[in-house]
Amino acid sequence: MHAAAGGPGAAEDFTAAALAIGVAVFTDGLDGMVARLTNTTSDFGREMDSLADVISFGLAPAVLAVAWGVQFIDPGLAASTRGPIFNASYFVAFLFLLCGAARLARFNVQKNPIPKNPGRPGRKYFVGLPIPAAAGTVASVVYVTGGEPLYWPPFAIAWLALLLMLAFLMVSTWRYYSFKGISLNKAYSTATIIILGGLIYAIWNYSRPVLLALAITYVGSGIVIRAAGLLRRRLRPAPRHPGYPLDPERQIG
Repeated sequence: MHAAAGGPGAAEDFTAAALAIGVAVFTDGLDGMVARLTNTTSDFGREMDSLADVISFGLAPAVLAVAWGVQFIDPGLAASTRGPIFNASYFVAFLFLLCGAARLARFNVQKNPIPKNPGRPGRKYFVGLPIPAAAGTVASVVYVTGGEPLYWPPFAIAWLALLLMLAFLMVSTWRYYSFKGISLNKAYSTATIIILGGLIYAIWNYSRPVLLALAITYVGSGIVIRAAGLLRRRLRPAPRHPGYPLDPERQIG
């Protein structure tokens, strides 16, 4: 392969790999929607889906992340600098895969999971970042660069930091919006249809920046919701003791 050999076709290989992961993300959401629509969900199908997800959204993005983000860093670097970066990349990629597998296992065994920061009753949420979203983020970053690998070590280190963040978000108990509430049997407003049509047009014509923006927005939504919840609790006034007077001056009489 060009990517493994460092040949001129490496960018095309990385782009093809990113697109393949992106197609897997789309079909993963589609098969779940079809299963719910036709009422054909089953425990066997859920386990098979998770097994496929570990490969498509755990192993494949981890390999792509190391090959694209670390393999091509400046070969002129001293071995004392280059070696630790490579070793760290293998560990981070394995951690990404491990956290993704743990995320899928937790999803399978929990019937009605409740996130650490529960949202509105009646709405469906994921507990932690779904593994397809983490894989889609990796693929979108590679895709937006045209598959050109990273050469500068600081960029490679920042890339590994992003992978670590994605791994943490997958095993966190933070709230992420679930699109399982979307159904083809429901009627939607004209504005919703127009927005959806505009989004499809934008993806078709400006796929690289739009897909990256969608990935960043979704990954960041859980962080923003969690931070807003912590800030809201910190700013909320502490409840008064029932026996403590609201205004001591009013007790003077």
